[in-house]
Amino acid sequence: MHAQPLGGPHYLNAGFKMIMRPGLRMYVLLPLSINIAVFVGMIYFAVQRFNGWVEQLMPNLPSWLSFLNYLLWPLFVALVLLIIFFTFTTIANLIASPFNSFLAEKVEVIARGNDHFPAFSWGELFAMVPRTLAREMRKLGYFLPRALGLLILSLIPGVNIIAAPLWLLFNIWMMAVQYIDYPADNNKVSWTLMLEWLRTKRWLSLGFGGITYLALMIPFFNLIAMPAAIAGATLLWVDHRQVAHSSN
Repeated sequence: MHAQPLGGPHYLNAGFKMIMRPGLRMYVLLPLSINIAVFVGMIYFAVQRFNGWVEQLMPNLPSWLSFLNYLLWPLFVALVLLIIFFTFTTIANLIASPFNSFLAEKVEVIARGNDHFPAFSWGELFAMVPRTLAREMRKLGYFLPRALGLLILSLIPGVNIIAAPLWLLFNIWMMAVQYIDYPADNNKVSWTLMLEWLRTKRWLSLGFGGITYLALMIPFFNLIAMPAAIAGATLLWVDHRQVAHSSN
């Protein structure tokens, strides 16, 4: 058990090891296939539009300040990359949410000491669809107002310089929210209680979210990092929920 506040990176590593287990292979391949399809589509679309998006976000500076464009260009390229990244993960997680919850459920079975669970069942998977999609919409309801505020901030000349670091911090937090929510929802923990629990373990959550964010930013590697993040978040949940329950 890794209970130290900055132990988040350990769980992503443990997640990679977990998804290599033969019994979990089918549960990993399904969300992985969906992620590949979404990733290819997003890359194609982003390549076509990327320069235009950066130019639209760049402030119109007077000629005597034109030299600042060379300094601001990397900042706004980073901002566009952050927006593309989170759009990709949001769409992929929305489509693959039943598969992701299914994987989290099976990882939790193993994490609690039982290596034997029933064979893959399409009926069990489809039964999870309404609940998991409703939870994903709840995540979008949490994400969109905050993302809209940051987007508006990024369009205000001068103030938009701070938009990129704020997007970065928000994305890291959302990585923890996104992946910890799968085991939380499987255990019928409400959205509000899940967020409260994450806040009580803020540094652990940000540590896990940060390393997950870095892994998901690496093209192609991010495809396998997604199921690893689901497994790692489930292991984190099991470890630290057990601590919370034993202390009550």
